[in-house]
Amino acid sequence: MFTVSRRNLASLAFGGLASMASGASAAIPPINRPGKSLIKLAVAAYSFRQLLDFKTKSPPTMTMEQFAEWTAGLGLGAIEPTSYYFSETSNAAMAKYKLYCAKLGLDITGTAVGNDFTTPDATRQKSQLQLVNDWVEKCSILGGKTVRIFAGNLTKGDTLAQAQERCINAIGQSCDHAAKFGVILALENHGGITANVDDLLTLVKAINHPNFGINLDTGNFRTTDPYADLEKLAPYAVVVQLKTEMHPKGKDKEPANLKRLVAMLNKVNYRGYLAVEHEANEDPKEGVTRTITELKTLVGGGI
Repeated sequence: MFTVSRRNLASLAFGGLASMASGASAAIPPINRPGKSLIKLAVAAYSFRQLLDFKTKSPPTMTMEQFAEWTAGLGLGAIEPTSYYFSETSNAAMAKYKLYCAKLGLDITGTAVGNDFTTPDATRQKSQLQLVNDWVEKCSILGGKTVRIFAGNLTKGDTLAQAQERCINAIGQSCDHAAKFGVILALENHGGITANVDDLLTLVKAINHPNFGINLDTGNFRTTDPYADLEKLAPYAVVVQLKTEMHPKGKDKEPANLKRLVAMLNKVNYRGYLAVEHEANEDPKEGVTRTITELKTLVGGGI
């Protein structure tokens, strides 16, 4: 069972997690990847959020089944079905969707939830743990490998060390649950207490659990050198979400250098899914198609 040691809790009380993160015995090692890099292309359902969202006034113009069919039509073999867009989330519905995708020849990379593990509200923290644990089980039914999770934001009156402690304990508990189903929890660099790469690495290095890794989102760092920050996280990535735009601090957003991003993954011998998560202001079908076409040339045709 995952727990933060008394020694590490003491380090939290006296200045945060810095000493905890620097201890070799507590740090998760970079992922060992034998063989050559193997990047498997996929599409994230979030790319089509305007078409799939059924919680707006207008009815959705795409179903999750149609999203799967469209991706299969691109010649790809995998999708990431974001949890938000399932109109039915029972275990039976997950099994039905897995079967539908299997008949299309599609693997399911995993899924994604929008949790908050920094909340100081004990009741809400309990509900957030339950949310992640429920989707771990649903991911297992889908045949997915990872569940993308968030850390959360720093609330007014809270300290970074306190928020980190709650987050570490919550992720550890959820990892214990994920271990029962063979699922990996993938923490995304997604603002809040993970906006800074060093703060995120503090969390990463404190959670020494085999069912934990990073969901590397290429477009989420708003720092002076987002590529350098991504390179620091890449050794811990278990799944990657690729965006077509970068947002360097103090500059206008710019097109992502896909060649550089793929080279970064090859450098750490990444073997896993690279899911396009399109957010640019254009027709998502056109944007995703163009991005996948370029990526296929960079990763040897895609798998």
